[in-house]
Formats: sequence, C-alpha cells, structure tokens
Amino acid sequence: MTITFNKQVRKSAFSLPPGPTTPPWWNLLQWLIRPCQFLEECRARYGDTFTLKASGFETSVFISNPEDIREIFTDKHEQFDSGKANDLSGFLLGNYSIALLDGSSHKRQRKLLMPPFHSQNIFNYGKLICNLTEQVTSNWQTGQRLIIYKVAEEITLRLILAALLGSDERERHQQLKLLIHRFKSTIANPFASSSLFFSAFRKDWGSWNPWGNLLRCQRQIADIIYAEIRERRQNPDNHSNDILSFMMAAGDEAGEKMTDEELKDELITLIFSGHETTAAAIAWACYWIHHLPKVRAKLLQELDELGNNPKPTEIGKLPYLNAICAETLRIYPVSLTTFPRIPKLPIEIGSHKFGAETSLYPCIYLIHHREELYPDSKQFKPERFLEKKFSNYEYCPFGGGNRSCIGMAFAQFEMKLVLATILRHCQLELVSKRPLKPIRRLFSINPQGGVKMRVIEKSGL
Repeated sequence: MTITFNKQVRKSAFSLPPGPTTPPWWNLLQWLIRPCQFLEECRARYGDTFTLKASGFETSVFISNPEDIREIFTDKHEQFDSGKANDLSGFLLGNYSIALLDGSSHKRQRKLLMPPFHSQNIFNYGKLICNLTEQVTSNWQTGQRLIIYKVAEEITLRLILAALLGSDERERHQQLKLLIHRFKSTIANPFASSSLFFSAFRKDWGSWNPWGNLLRCQRQIADIIYAEIRERRQNPDNHSNDILSFMMAAGDEAGEKMTDEELKDELITLIFSGHETTAAAIAWACYWIHHLPKVRAKLLQELDELGNNPKPTEIGKLPYLNAICAETLRIYPVSLTTFPRIPKLPIEIGSHKFGAETSLYPCIYLIHHREELYPDSKQFKPERFLEKKFSNYEYCPFGGGNRSCIGMAFAQFEMKLVLATILRHCQLELVSKRPLKPIRRLFSINPQGGVKMRVIEKSGL
C-alpha cells in the first residue's frame, strides 16, 4: 500500500489505539502465516479496536465492534475513500479496476457493472453451474482420491470464464486458464509473494525472476482480453448473453460507455476475485458437511425431498443448504477484512478519533467470532442462520456498505449449486478426520491441504 499519512496532524491531534509493539516484519510474518490466531491474540490483548504496523503496509487500525462497523457501513460511508488503499493489487487488476477507484469514478463503475449481477440474470446461469459441475465430477472413479479445493477451483474458473466471455470451449478460454494457473503458481513462490510487500524485490531480471514472470503473465492475460474486446467491437452481433456483452452495452448517465482499458481491468478483477474465493468457500463447506455426519444427513434429506430433477432455483432456496453456506462463510470468511476505509477528514467512530488518511479495516473474521453474537463461535452450527437474522454489520462475509462485493449473489448461488450437485451425484468421505487449519492463499483463506477426500460411490442421477 502507498497511503501517505499527514504525520504531524496525526501526532498532535490524534492518538491511535494500542496494538502489538513487536517489529513490523514480525507482524507481517504473523499476518501471512497465522492470520486468524494473530487477529484473535490482538483482540484479546488490546480490545475491539487495535493498531497494527506491518512491513509493506501503512499503519492500520482493525475494528470489530458492530456499532462502529454500522457507522462505517451506513452513517458515515460517504466520508471514506477506499480504492487508493488497494494499489498493492494495481499491477494485476489495472488502474481502472473498481477495487482501486474512489468517489464518483467508483460510483459510476459500480453502476455500470451491476446489471448482469441482478438476481434474474444470475438465475440464468443455474444450468451452466450444474452442467459444469457434472462434467468435472463425471470422470471420478470409486476409490479415487481428490483435493476438493482443486476440484472447486477448476469448476469456478471455468464458470467465471464462461459467464464473462461465453462458451468455455474457445481457444482463448484455454489460454486464459493456463495463464491464470501460471500466475497463481508463480505468486505462491515466497520471493514472488514477498515482492508484493517489499518494493526492493519488484525487479525484472529475466525469466528466472518471479516478479518478472508475474509481469509477463499479467501482460499476456491483458493481451488476450484486449483481443476479445477488439473482436467484439468488430462483430458486435456475435455475442449477447455473457457478462462482457452486458458491460460493453452499458452506458452511464451521459451515455458514455466503458473504454477498452476499463473493460479489460474489470474483467481481470472479476476473473481473479470471482473464482478463487468461491472455490475456497466450497472446499470449506465440503469439509464441514463431511466432518459432521449429522449436518450431512440433514442436508441430504433436504436435497432428496426435491426429487430427481430439481430446478437450480429450487436448490438455491433450500433453507438448510443456505444455512450451511452462511455458517461456512461465517466461521472462516474467505477474506478476513473488508476493503479498508480511509477518512477524507478527521473523524470520530465510537470512542475513537482518527485523523484523515488513517487506514481503517473492519475485521470480518473478528466480527464473526464475537461470542455474544455467535456462542461457541468455533463450532460449526448452521442452525444459527435458521434461528436468527443477522444485520449486515454483524455478518458481512462479502464486505458492506458501498464496497460490498458486486458478485455476492452470484457467488452464493454458485456455491449452493456446486455443493448440491456434488452431493447428489457422489458419496465422498474425508481421508483424515483431523481438524483443518486455515491458511492464506492469494485472495482467500483456505483449508490447509485443500480438503483431501475419497470417492465412495457414484449415483446414477
């Protein structure tokens, strides 16, 4: 992050909440290696609001009091910027990504992107989700071992490319899939991931250099997307039902449409944010369903009551399946915090006063593990969401306010249909019954090992 603080004003007029006094490099290491435990330790020692200094980041304040979150999401949301705090991702997503925009530019772009994610349009993808899941699972054999995260990643990546660009049988889809896998494999290298936080490592020294490989991969992804956009400009009638077509047709209040660069940046943002996080959520849900036999039995009963050929929309409305998905996203939200909020002017939130340009992070993980809201918060209990409706500042796995994820409804629908399709066609079991720990991946918090499972039986449905 490259946020510039007005240090003189902050020091003279405001004091930051307490936080760890350990060296910033150590705090970064904790944040990367054991993020959930680290957050809980900080809250236990310093309270709901604490300050964290980590190498590569500006000083950040983490907030987990629901009333303070309500103020940020609703009462005072217009007093914050957010996009300028996300330029750590700028080299990949591009300058026009909605994640990096603020003010009127963000509002305009969000309005242009929303139509294809309205509920009725999302329901149109129901059959595609089920069909792709069936295609991936059709090759499974009895006794075969699987890593569920990799299975889910294959499904969600194919789905997001098909939803964005149309049929996933085209050569460009295959090229994009290979490049995305290469990018993610490269960034898993410790030197590559370190370059995100330390500018000294951001040097292109040739093909052996991880940062250089990331940049080349990013450029190749951009070139393929530009080629797709150019082709559609030249042949506008050949595509009509995919999300890119919606995006190219959308205009703002002045009738202005998105430029090629804006389209490219938003497509890259949707591709990377729209498949890995959902894959992680599906993997976690598979783990919990099979780790707790009573949960699995109750869900299978609910699915059986739909009969042999349920409509995707019927699956999407199942209350217990919905509760399982909600509880999955509560106990280990794929993102531990929302986008940061950067006050434009000095601001008071709860009992704290913050100077302008202070990085404020509503902490989703800590909100979701407040015992007064979620008793026995470490226990997986879907019934919580059948017995009570939580506000969007008590339960916020997709962020909140004007920065909530535009793909929220799509991701939830996709998660339910993928899980239901797998469970209706295959009987699986966990290879090990040992509890799984959360680990950090590129954009998400994943189950360690990816959830290793074995195929017990396949259904003829």
